[in-house]
Amino acid sequence: MEHVKNAVDELDVAPRRERRDWRWIGGGAAAALAGALAVYLIMRAPTESTDDAFIEAHVAPVSARIAGHISRVLVDDNQIVKAGELLVEIDPRDFQTRLDQARAKSAADRAETAKSAADLKRAQALFAKDEASRQDLDHAQAEADASAAALAQDEAALRQAELDLSYTRVTAPEDGRVTRKAVEPGAYLSIGQPLLALVPDEAWVVANFKETQLTRMRPGQPAEIVVDTYPDVRLRGHVDSIQSGTGARFSLLPAENATGNFVKVVQRVPVKIVLDDKLGGGRRLAPGMSVEASVELK
Repeated sequence: MEHVKNAVDELDVAPRRERRDWRWIGGGAAAALAGALAVYLIMRAPTESTDDAFIEAHVAPVSARIAGHISRVLVDDNQIVKAGELLVEIDPRDFQTRLDQARAKSAADRAETAKSAADLKRAQALFAKDEASRQDLDHAQAEADASAAALAQDEAALRQAELDLSYTRVTAPEDGRVTRKAVEPGAYLSIGQPLLALVPDEAWVVANFKETQLTRMRPGQPAEIVVDTYPDVRLRGHVDSIQSGTGARFSLLPAENATGNFVKVVQRVPVKIVLDDKLGGGRRLAPGMSVEASVELK
């Protein structure tokens, strides 16, 4: 009976010892995981994120500097163009005629100016010999001054006619993609009428962070951008600058808090984030695209 009892006691002790061993192993693993998590949270820089952000870029409007009929349109919507490339041509015939007239008038004035200058020299020589009166000399001087003034005015008109003729060729002010094309051959243009707009490839992010998120935000801090159009791509960037004023302050109708019905609302401040990475594979960023922006507050 004693042997049986010892055997039963050994069977009862073994499971308890095994359970204690597993408890020690589980407790050690949990402690190690908690320690690693604590180290990660300490070393990881806090971040501020917002989905109230979008892609922004310069938009260069191209407009007519003279009035006239369009003879040719050489670009289409969304076409890529280079700086100096011809976009639109206005019928140059009227402006060429004005330029020819201005050149002819300027040439006639130069001849008249030369004649007046020669008459003045003769009058001065005769006046020095007492062979001409003071009145004759003053008259010659006045004629020479008037001819010189007329020549200067006509040369200015000639330069303006040359400019007007050059304005018949509307060229791209910079590299970009054609957007908002609103011009067709045969249409009549007025001075200042918009023709199209050019959007260059350079783009950045405007992220509207809450004012309470800006406490530790500074220019130069790294940022991460996810564009809704390309959710599988994460772009790196950095904070370029923070606007000196909230978005509401620069709106068309800014809030007026002195009316007696003030309700405190957390304001948003635009933050400019410059992209350090470029998109590849033919993908591009266009103004207005929605993004999610995160800034590491190092």
